[in-house]
Amino acid sequence: MKCNVGTIDRTLRIAAGLILIALAATGTVGIWGWIGVVPLLTGIFRFCPAYPLLGINSCSKESAGASCCKK
Repeated sequence: MKCNVGTIDRTLRIAAGLILIALAATGTVGIWGWIGVVPLLTGIFRFCPAYPLLGINSCSKESAGASCCKK
């Protein structure tokens, strides 16, 4: 699996996912808040399955591929 989620994209996905999960856990938003698991996991694993279908890659050109996945 090649990385296709860049640093800023990754940070935003993780933050949005955590916020949605927290809101769902506290009952502020309904059951739909648990959809925050999706952006959280795509941010953690740095891979979005929709990106290859849409031809998107938010990793920079010099860090694309294996070096983008360095933790």
